[in-house]
Amino acid sequence: MTWNPRLLPDQSGRTVVVTGANAGLGYNTSEQLAAAGAHVVLACRNPVKAAAAIAAIRGRVPGASVSTLLLDVADLTSVRAAADRMLELPQLHGLILNAGIVHPPQDRSVSLDGAELVLATNYTGHFLLTSLVLPVLQRTPGSRVVSLGSMISRLMDSSLDDLQLETTYNGWKAYAQSKIAMQVFGFELDRRLRAAGQGGPAGVQSLVAHPGYSISGLTPGIRGVNEVGRGKRFVDTLQGFIGAQGKDAGAWSIVRAAIDPAAVGGQYYGPRFLTRGAPTLQHPTRTSLDHGVAARLFARTEALVDAPFALAP
Repeated sequence: MTWNPRLLPDQSGRTVVVTGANAGLGYNTSEQLAAAGAHVVLACRNPVKAAAAIAAIRGRVPGASVSTLLLDVADLTSVRAAADRMLELPQLHGLILNAGIVHPPQDRSVSLDGAELVLATNYTGHFLLTSLVLPVLQRTPGSRVVSLGSMISRLMDSSLDDLQLETTYNGWKAYAQSKIAMQVFGFELDRRLRAAGQGGPAGVQSLVAHPGYSISGLTPGIRGVNEVGRGKRFVDTLQGFIGAQGKDAGAWSIVRAAIDPAAVGGQYYGPRFLTRGAPTLQHPTRTSLDHGVAARLFARTEALVDAPFALAP
């Protein structure tokens, strides 16, 4: 099936929640889905930035149906409160697990709940959120969960045995681990849904997408959302010659995984040329599909969030 990211199928009547939606990939994903007719819930931790994103979408997409939800994925109390609100939705057709730290801190930090901060923000909070909101996804025919991975999984690998990195912290190692964990999570969720008889086109489907090498300086400027100085714009433009793209294009893979009628659970989408290009079906890394890695990851994550995942293996 030919997929045109600039000519999306009508999404009227569908509701999608996007975490970390006030900027970057989350904002561009939200704008594209709203332009296709979906009602998009921007789940953000900063109400001021969320309001700016809402205003930007309404200004750029006449008649857009958008709302906000307070969510800090690095705070499990906030995750639980947001999940309670989401469970009140009549239906939830899509949950896009996008929020995250892209530029990890130089020194190790921890979340309010004691988890390594990059892991907590990029992965752990999403693990708990998905588990808690499964009931509304299960009562919505054809719903999807899209986990945001990264091409860094092809450059760095980890068996995810040392999630907390208490003595071995390195910013990029933390980032890589968190994204590998998201990919492992997405594929394991698909397996568990199928095993429970809840997967397939009429059930809940779990897919994974990565945005390639997407940077702010190649992304259209939007007041209050993406305001890039001349220096960074210049440097990022140079990176365009070595394979970078804007975050608007980076969102294409996420959107395709979320709404392509031909997509199915367990699939992995990313730019055609790895770092940039039209969204295509791709092959994930071996670690991302490893059942043993997934089993250990889920067990360790359940301990970190102090709750079992809603679906048993």
